[in-house]
Amino acid sequence: MLNKPLLVESLIVFIVVLCVHTVVWDRYSWCALALAIQAFYVQFKWDHLLQVGGAVFQFRTTANSGLLPASMVVPLLGIVMKERCQAAGIVFFERFGIVVASTGMLIALFLSVIAVGITKPVPTNTCILTGIAGSIIIYTMKHSLTVSEVIEVLEVLLIFVYLSMILLYLLPRCFTPGEALLVIEGISFVLNQLIKRSLNVVESRGDPIDFFLLVTVVGVVLLGIIFTVLFLFMDSGTWISSMFFHMMTAVLGLGVIMPWLYRLIQKNPLFWLLQFLFETQTRLCLLVYWTLLAASACGVVFYQNAKRSSESKKHQASTITRKYFHFIVVATYVPGLIYDRQLLYVAAVLCLAVFIFLEYIRYFRIKPFGQTLRHLLSLFLDERDSGPLILTHIYLLLGMSLPVWLFPRPCAPKGTLSGEGALVPYSGVLAVGVGDTMASVLGSTMGEIKWPGTKKTFEGTMTAIFAQIIAVALILIFDSSVNLNSSYAWILGSVSLVSLLEAYTTQIDNLLLPLYLQIMLMA
Repeated sequence: MLNKPLLVESLIVFIVVLCVHTVVWDRYSWCALALAIQAFYVQFKWDHLLQVGGAVFQFRTTANSGLLPASMVVPLLGIVMKERCQAAGIVFFERFGIVVASTGMLIALFLSVIAVGITKPVPTNTCILTGIAGSIIIYTMKHSLTVSEVIEVLEVLLIFVYLSMILLYLLPRCFTPGEALLVIEGISFVLNQLIKRSLNVVESRGDPIDFFLLVTVVGVVLLGIIFTVLFLFMDSGTWISSMFFHMMTAVLGLGVIMPWLYRLIQKNPLFWLLQFLFETQTRLCLLVYWTLLAASACGVVFYQNAKRSSESKKHQASTITRKYFHFIVVATYVPGLIYDRQLLYVAAVLCLAVFIFLEYIRYFRIKPFGQTLRHLLSLFLDERDSGPLILTHIYLLLGMSLPVWLFPRPCAPKGTLSGEGALVPYSGVLAVGVGDTMASVLGSTMGEIKWPGTKKTFEGTMTAIFAQIIAVALILIFDSSVNLNSSYAWILGSVSLVSLLEAYTTQIDNLLLPLYLQIMLMA
């Protein structure tokens, strides 16, 4: 029997793909359409593998595979980045967009081939579709990429394969196949860019904040892999293991990550960071304000745990309670986007490192705070945290930060794109901070008409769309750099499609929705 919510989710993704390519139509459009069609069929094979337990690794079972929406994110991002940078005359980033799109297509195709290969009996029709899509993509790559670009695409694919085997083995039930594709693909891109720039440090003069992001992401992932392997052979909950954890963290941080960053930015990383953070009065005010918000978020955690009585150990925080953090994050990001986006960029990187490090402490039960964190955060678990890691708060941070990190600054000479592209850095705020929050709060409290096959309500979706339109109007009032040039119909269509996707997707919406809204706004 066909899964109606899955069909509607796929239809929304197809509409997004078609909308993008009505604006941006070139040889890559045929590749994207072929990839979308074959991913639609292959995701049913992945769903079957998940149901019968035939997948090689253990995936999250409370959702479908999510292969189609995840497969299209990176190719579409690369295509719209190429178009924006081509319009700005920035050839280097135009070529980089082509590499991103090609790599995303090849990795998605690789994941499809795996699903088809391990499905028994072999699905003939799906094999034919995958072969046709692969032929179109490879033919286009052959006539579009230089030799060095082909090598770069293959490097990212190789890194993806090895990281997939490591992370999916070490972290069972933490991802769906689609979520794993997005997360591991992102890490693979970051690691490849860091290696490439480290080997060509003289030619790779760039913004230090970009190097800071690359080194931080690779550093925390490397830290996690090392400790996960080490703690397979020793008990991580003892004081000796905890001391070893803290000592090794200091050694890796000061002996590997800091020198690596110094090589890239040619400055002392600590001095550079302190000088950057306290460079202006505005930054100092923002840091004080963000510290107060962080304290309020901690206060919510402690207050909700204090309310939990000893008789209700299985009590979980309500949807509205969890959305408190969405409101706090919106209050954090909006002033940063208006007054100092570079500071927000760096602060988000630091916050990501802190979140992941605290998750390591919780997961490994590192003394003295590991057990306390386990107790405090258990209140906020939901069905998506079925694996050993709690990732929903990290996904929330990523969803808000990715539009800021992925914003093509070199292709925006005045610091902002024209038309609806000016809203690209606000994609996370609009899709997750405003839309998803209002849909959840109003839908769970006042919603009565449910979308067929889902728990989401029509009232929640309409409220999300309306709230995002109001948020866009407020952004126009308070952020003078945003000039939409009468592109209101496209913005309304974009937020409507993303809100419908929120209603029907079973993937981590905090991660998926901002990326799709960013794609639509950049197109």
